[in-house]
Amino acid sequence: METRPAAYAVIIEQGKLLMTRWVPEDRALSPLWSLPGGGMEPGEQADETALRETLEETGYSVAIEDILGVHAGHFPVRSTQKDPQALPFCALRVVFRAHIVTGELRHEVNGSSDTARWVPIAELDTIRYGTLIDEVASMMGYSNAASWAREYREFLADENARKLP
Repeated sequence: METRPAAYAVIIEQGKLLMTRWVPEDRALSPLWSLPGGGMEPGEQADETALRETLEETGYSVAIEDILGVHAGHFPVRSTQKDPQALPFCALRVVFRAHIVTGELRHEVNGSSDTARWVPIAELDTIRYGTLIDEVASMMGYSNAASWAREYREFLADENARKLP
């Protein structure tokens, strides 16, 4: 089984998560929301990958804060016209916490993603996302992305209730 190392950045500002929409080469598959990040280039370290991919996919230069976690995702790959010999693979994903240093939000052109946007954490369970988002939620202490969204909505409701006279 092939192993594909990758690195991603978790960037949260004002209750929103920076996400990118991954568009599969196989147009029969649906796009999925994910995190800025992707495959490591030869000779690249994981943190360098997260920095490079975030800039390419979102327009933001970021600084790494720490490692949030590492996850091995196992994917059964079906063959496609482009690659009829496609085999299952393991995506070894290093996930970093990061924050924005400079830049302006923009979309990647001619890449693996087509859109970047800030998604409110409270709305994570309303979008179609890949398995990485559930894994990141787990790394942060939630059972999955839906529970992260639900708990964040409850937090916001409690905050609003405290503001009432």
